[in-house]
Amino acid sequence: MADLDDVHETRRSSSSASRRNFLQGLVGAGAAISLSSKIANAQGEIGFWAKDLTDAQLTDMMRTILRIRWYERTLVDKMLTDANYRGYNHFYVGQEAVATGVCAALKNTGGVMEADLVYSTHRPSGHAIAKGADIKKMAAEYDFRATGLNKGYGGEMHISDKSIGFIGADGMIGPGPVIATGSAFAIRARGSKQVVVNFGGDGTYATPHFHSAMNNAALLKLPFIYVIENNLYHQYAHYSWSCPMKDIAEAAVPYGIPGVVVDGQDVVQVYNAAKTAVERARAGEGPTLIEAKTYRYYNHWGAPGAKPGELGAFGYDPLAISSFRPERELRAWMARDPVDICRNTLIGWKVIDAAKAAAMEAEIKQEVLDAVAWADKQPFCKPEDGLKNVFAEGSVPARQFG
Repeated sequence: MADLDDVHETRRSSSSASRRNFLQGLVGAGAAISLSSKIANAQGEIGFWAKDLTDAQLTDMMRTILRIRWYERTLVDKMLTDANYRGYNHFYVGQEAVATGVCAALKNTGGVMEADLVYSTHRPSGHAIAKGADIKKMAAEYDFRATGLNKGYGGEMHISDKSIGFIGADGMIGPGPVIATGSAFAIRARGSKQVVVNFGGDGTYATPHFHSAMNNAALLKLPFIYVIENNLYHQYAHYSWSCPMKDIAEAAVPYGIPGVVVDGQDVVQVYNAAKTAVERARAGEGPTLIEAKTYRYYNHWGAPGAKPGELGAFGYDPLAISSFRPERELRAWMARDPVDICRNTLIGWKVIDAAKAAAMEAEIKQEVLDAVAWADKQPFCKPEDGLKNVFAEGSVPARQFG
């Protein structure tokens, strides 16, 4: 059922030249990490924007990947060991480079009127963290605590933070892009230079919302970027069951917009593609469809088949009736782990060394443990407060007539 061609294809696409060697015209035999300066796509080329990133920016990208990884792994262990945990989680582990690379190309400060906007999915942790959400408040929200990011009313699938332009997760699969293109239209109408990104899984291709969003964004040349995170499976079904093409990015062709396929395990490739799309959108040239080939290490939701302290879920998932993907497929993708690829790239580019990388990971792991421990001490929502934040009291002026 599974298509292993993507595994071999992404392995081949990971080769490239060291950034330092690229910039200095040197070729370090054996030590260089390969990365092409241009990535071909159906309608042109993607610029090698990563060459302009500072060491601090590259290190921040690695920190983001690690923060997503350990936030998720900590909650996996919590689901497996803490009977009092009330969270209902869809884990993002394995896909960290996609959220990190995309959000690194965005403006993430200034609120909804200035920051670039991100619409997420029911698997939102990576997108929220990469956009800059507070992980302490996120952890509290996931457990429905009153001091959570959304006062405990959103939980995982409806988490949001307008202060950073993270409009929110989408518990219903599909409608996100339609709402996101509405935001993109509003941005263009008021003349700001913001960009809207909608993240969606491979399953969204088969929804009418996907095609409606693509059609309108192309027709109106909206500052809109659709990022498909193709992790091969929508819930428990391989994406080939609902998509006739190997590359979902081919869906961009009839709309006359760029359709780009990138290695979603390589944060530099993702960043390059996202930056190109962002620059295009800001210039008024319209939308881009990016398909990131990636993989999730855990099952559709929760942690069935996983063990505390171990990465990935290899056991039986009772909700899937049977094991829905080959273990060898999962291990093949884990051999191209986004954490390892980012770490090895930065070491090869002499941005950091192995000791600094290890210290960074230990620091972030402790940061996450402290955040979750803080969340555990926060008060729960009160039942009598259930209708708070539902109704607006008093008159609300119509701003469009002001």
